[in-house]
Amino acid sequence: MSMPGQVQPAVDPVQGDDEPEGPVLIEARDLEKLFRIPEHRIDTFKERALHPFSGPDFRELRALDKVSFDVRKGEFFGIVGRNGSGKSTLLKILASIYRADAGTIRVAGRLAPFIELGVGFNPELTARDNVVLNAVMMGLTPRQARQRLPAVFEFAELEDFTELKLKNYSSGMSVRLAFSVMLQTEADILLIDEVLAVGDAAFQQKCYDVFHEMKDADKTVVFVTHDMTAVQTFCDRAMLLHDGQVTDIGEPEEIGRHYLRLNFEGEHAGKTDQGENLAVDLHTAIIEARLLDEDDDPITNIEFGRPIRFEAVLEAKSELLEPVLTFHVLDADSRLVFGHQRALVLGNGEPGHVPAGGRIQIAGTLDNPLNPGRYHLTCWVRRNRTQGDMAVQAMRMIDFVVFGTPGGAGGMITVDGDIELELEGSR
Repeated sequence: MSMPGQVQPAVDPVQGDDEPEGPVLIEARDLEKLFRIPEHRIDTFKERALHPFSGPDFRELRALDKVSFDVRKGEFFGIVGRNGSGKSTLLKILASIYRADAGTIRVAGRLAPFIELGVGFNPELTARDNVVLNAVMMGLTPRQARQRLPAVFEFAELEDFTELKLKNYSSGMSVRLAFSVMLQTEADILLIDEVLAVGDAAFQQKCYDVFHEMKDADKTVVFVTHDMTAVQTFCDRAMLLHDGQVTDIGEPEEIGRHYLRLNFEGEHAGKTDQGENLAVDLHTAIIEARLLDEDDDPITNIEFGRPIRFEAVLEAKSELLEPVLTFHVLDADSRLVFGHQRALVLGNGEPGHVPAGGRIQIAGTLDNPLNPGRYHLTCWVRRNRTQGDMAVQAMRMIDFVVFGTPGGAGGMITVDGDIELELEGSR
């Protein structure tokens, strides 16, 4: 019998008709996790003397409430949900960092977690020693760990910093090192949280290339993210958590639609600026999207001051009446920098109509006021459905880096202007 929250070898339960084939590597049943959070802390002797018999008041936070799911061998399984929904808590229970208050977990195979920046690292040790220590903790022998040191530092691009203490690493360097260690362990199951967002754009693209290789190699991956494009690109199935409960498990596109609906719920969600009803609907898919240079060759980086040239193909999953496309450029923290809107208009000036299965070809050029940094281009597609009723979908199209030397103005963008400076009394 399994103890509550204890990780046990997995068994293969009865497979549902809509579940993928293959043996179950992770089986979670009725997981519960409750945190007690103090409302008022007594930190000083004076407070204790004035209130000798008062104890701390606690409020309860139920992070997980009877969460059940299976992950099968070779499956890329996504876990999505709003902040505070219980995603990271669930991953830490799977990695045995937390112990569940109730329920059982059965795991077949060795786990390699990449969950939180700094977990498992000792800042007083060198990077080399940390790599060996973490690799051994993930199941390698000390000899195997030392043999893989060159590969770890090569992938992380940290060959010149092997003897530097980890407390002197930047957050991005630590992320690259931790991710590289996880790849070298050759574990049966990889647990990956969205800490990849801390890395720079070049390393993030490197990680996504690895994800493609994992998927092609039928690796078993549990992937927590807010990026619905990544979910649709990599995941075979996905699970939506909301307030610690499983809302739905199924196809990535369907889970993405439910996730977007949750994000648009609220007092002012569901209304456009004109007061129309707003619904979230996955009615469009990205077939391809890429940046181009002046010779129409694909690129991933843009030089400071050069225009943002791109092309894309969108496919309508359902009928699009009078679609309007809004392009947003966001920074690394997903803050909106600027946008551009364009409606689909036919040659005769009439609003466009795209049947289900039809495609929209996009060829765009945007002025580039962006200072060097990491950005992404998002496309919002809005369509008419019935009078007074709208549907909108957001899709992350392209990640890119702006490089170069803008001068010392600072900020996210550099703008043209006409400013005259004159020393008073010089005329």
